[in-house]
Amino acid sequence: MNGPSGTSGQEIPKGSYPAGRRVRLPAGAERPITIFVNGVPQSEGEDYAIESGTVVFTRQLLKEEIGLGRWVAMLLGLFGTYRVNETVDVEFGRGGRRELASDLKILPD
Repeated sequence: MNGPSGTSGQEIPKGSYPAGRRVRLPAGAERPITIFVNGVPQSEGEDYAIESGTVVFTRQLLKEEIGLGRWVAMLLGLFGTYRVNETVDVEFGRGGRRELASDLKILPD
């Protein structure tokens, strides 16, 4: 990846920005909880911690910057996008059932 480094030395690729390190768990979420970033399971303690109903990642999560020109080109089908745009999904228990919350909002630091 080539681009500026984030505050933790993490490489930020061109066209992306550090969106934050936190996502809020869904109300009533119970363990076991599995966290996924772009569909890849994360390890509690190594990749994240759960603090007061919030998932706190050990690194910045990256989102794609989409300017007006790029947005219009994608809308017209001229080209797609291949920049880093991370999504966070959470599988959890609630009321004795397993549930999945997809593409949770990343909270700014």
